[in-house]
This record gives sequence, structure tokens and C-alpha cells, in this order.
Amino acid sequence: MEASDIAFETERLLLRQWRDADYVPFASLNADAETMRYFPAPLSRAESDAMANRCRGLIAAKGWGLWVVERKAGGAFLGFVGLHEPAWALPFTPCVEIGWRLARHAWGSGYATEAARGALAWGFERLGLAEIVSFTTLANRRSRAVMERLGMREDELVFEHPALAEGHPLRPHCLYRLSRAAWLA
Repeated sequence: MEASDIAFETERLLLRQWRDADYVPFASLNADAETMRYFPAPLSRAESDAMANRCRGLIAAKGWGLWVVERKAGGAFLGFVGLHEPAWALPFTPCVEIGWRLARHAWGSGYATEAARGALAWGFERLGLAEIVSFTTLANRRSRAVMERLGMREDELVFEHPALAEGHPLRPHCLYRLSRAAWLA
């Protein structure tokens, strides 16, 4: 791996640009019903590859995005964590969100929080962002717990995600925010 592919590292993790070898484990992660329980449906291999291509392309174009998370010890692919500008018209856009999706074998080890702390530092220190947000469906307690561990605060706004059909049980979403000032404190 080239050093230029690495965006940053944490104590246990490397966050880096996507490689062709990441597509198979990413497709496996996206096909897992439990990993995808708070998304409309698991992704097909073609859908997963298209998402990886978009992530890869955005990082190549901007220098940041949803990076691959790789465990330093052994080099295992764990999923992605990073920053993204949502394409949907949401009540709080434009914004930069922090997001993550890790394979089930990586859950419960603190990897999402560890990698997300590095991504927050990237956003506030390198990009000079004033605020970073995160959002998820109301029932996603695991992601909401990560947001809280990061110091993000729940906004009073509950909104309907426009990518989901009206009446879909995952459509109501909550919003969490973290300002640069709060992060620095």
C-alpha cells in the first residue's frame, strides 16, 4: 500500500482510499441483513460496487470522503468511516455528515468511535468545518450511541428521509450535531 493512500491513522486503524481488493468484503458487508437492518434493503453486488466506486471517486476528487477502515494488525477490511456531503435536499443541508458502516465482525470493539474521532479531527482541523452532523433512523440505537460517544448532541428535529417512501418504517430520522467549538472544548 502506498503511503499516499492513507488519509490518517488511529491507534488501531488505518483510514485510506479504496482498492479493488476491498470490493468483495464490502459486498459481503452490504449483503448482510443484520448489518443493513436500518437501511431499506441489503445491496446487490452491483449496487455495492457502484457505492464503492462513488466513494473512491469522491476521495480522488476531493481528498476526503468515506474512507476504508482497515485494522493495522493483520490488515482486515472493517468497512468505512468518513465525511460526506449528502446529495438529498434535507431540512439542514448543505452540510457535511459523518457516517460509518462496519462489518458485523468489527462491532463492539470501539472501531466506529475510534475511526470517527479521526474523521471529526480531519473535518474540523483540515477542512475547517464549523459543524459536522450525523443522522439515522430513530430505531438505530447503536449508531446513535456512537454519535453520543463522539460528543454529538441530538437536535430536536425529526425529519422524513426523502430517499424512503412515505410510510416506510425507517423514514423518520433523527439529527445529531457537533460544532467546531464544542469539539475543541
